[in-house]
Amino acid sequence: MIRRAVLLSLVAGVLLATVSPAHATGYRYWSFWDRTGTTWSYATQGPSTAVPSDGDVQGFRFAVSEDSSDATKPRGSASFTGICADTPAREGRKRVALVLDFGTAADAPSGETPPAARTECASVPRDASTAEALASVAEPLRYGTNALLCAVSGYPETGCGEPVAEHAENAEKGTAAKKSASDSGPSVGLFAGLAAIVLLGAAAVWQTRRRRNAP
Repeated sequence: MIRRAVLLSLVAGVLLATVSPAHATGYRYWSFWDRTGTTWSYATQGPSTAVPSDGDVQGFRFAVSEDSSDATKPRGSASFTGICADTPAREGRKRVALVLDFGTAADAPSGETPPAARTECASVPRDASTAEALASVAEPLRYGTNALLCAVSGYPETGCGEPVAEHAENAEKGTAAKKSASDSGPSVGLFAGLAAIVLLGAAAVWQTRRRRNAP
């Protein structure tokens, strides 16, 4: 009886692990990106410590995200030639192409409307950081603790990296929608749970036969 209870507990644990939804909390903030060719990658440094080179393309996107792996990339085309075509090179200075994506209405704080996305070509001293390049074309900026970028060109007016409960609710709705779309057949989680039951059941039978055959 004890072994049977243990087996049932293991089965319950496997099933819960395969069918229980994950609850995620989103955060509303400005993410910082580097562009190589046609690809955006999440920046490994903050704008206050990153020092771009002449010809670099960098982007900022305001959105609700869980973490860097879930962060939303800047939208639209972004090429140094296209953004800085009208900004001539100058001795002792560098040009940095910046993409500023203020996000969507769905990600905006209550009562605020995101400005239209835009691009800027910052001409700054050679040793200038990304934060200095951004400040030269998109003031006012607002920073929070740990140099977290809170606002670009005054948007949003308030808040900085606050958790957003609606993000978790929307994530659950998206999971439910995917589940509904796949209701035509058993889920991978169900197959995994059934496989676990079969394996555990076989182990129980083997244990029973072993006890019966024991001298």
